[in-house]
Amino acid sequence: MSTENGLVFAYILKGRCGQAIGWEQIKIWEPEQGILWVHLDYADEGARKWLVEESGIDDVSCAALMAEETRPRVLACADSLLLILRGINFNPGADLEDMVAIRMWFDEYRIISMRHRRVMAMDDISRSIAAGKGPLSSSDFLVMAASKLTDRMGDVVSDIDDGVDELEDMVLTEESYELRARLADLRRQTISMRRYISPQRDVLARLQNERVAWLTELDRVRIREIGERTARFVDDLDSARDRAAITQEELNSHLSEQMNKTMYVLSIVAAIFLPLGLITGLLGINVGGIPGTESQLGFTFVSIILVVFALVQYVLFKRKKWI
Repeated sequence: MSTENGLVFAYILKGRCGQAIGWEQIKIWEPEQGILWVHLDYADEGARKWLVEESGIDDVSCAALMAEETRPRVLACADSLLLILRGINFNPGADLEDMVAIRMWFDEYRIISMRHRRVMAMDDISRSIAAGKGPLSSSDFLVMAASKLTDRMGDVVSDIDDGVDELEDMVLTEESYELRARLADLRRQTISMRRYISPQRDVLARLQNERVAWLTELDRVRIREIGERTARFVDDLDSARDRAAITQEELNSHLSEQMNKTMYVLSIVAAIFLPLGLITGLLGINVGGIPGTESQLGFTFVSIILVVFALVQYVLFKRKKWI
């Protein structure tokens, strides 16, 4: 999505609808016009300059909104709220577990959100506004953003869980070294996602207790439900990680057993043919006195002796339960 001096899009929200605006309207906006939502690219110098010089946001919040590396966090200051969450990275060519950050600042009449990589949840809200189904207030926007991030997260966690189920079934029926790479990739994805989702669960748990006047009790209940869903996702990822580890151990055990069986068969074959090879080697040395060299039935006699000797070995191995 193209940006104009760091502005991805901006709206003045009135009820469920909203009016798309640009920088000129942003600079002359007044609370009486409606709730202002400004969505910026923090990597753009124009957006950073406006945030620091014209937005009126405190220095701590500005620094957090523009930070290169972030973790999920929530910070309430007076009647404003800073919230940083993570979402699934659905950008083309990106890994899903390489989660994108959305940084949001709220007060009763303004919403400022910042990102660098595209966050699909923000695009969803923009489309909802265009369709007349947008948020009614700042707190409604906060809940909607957290909910859409969580919804997309749930789809990926469900896919991971289904992937583990599939690999568990495959390990029971297939003993392939190719499954090792798939299991390792699934475990890496699970661990990476949990690293981001776990602190987000804690942030949502703290968010419902933040004392800001414009966050209604109903919205706190909705945030609590989103937090519970996120906690379930963490539990699901923990379960998937442990199951993947057990499945990988089972696969390694199967592959090791398969290799041991192969080595065992080769050892038995070698044990049977080693003395036979010794006999034929003795008969093949280039010295005088080898029996049967002048007899036309010599080869036949030697072959019969070797077969009998092999059968005796087989019976002996059977009695000793080696095979």
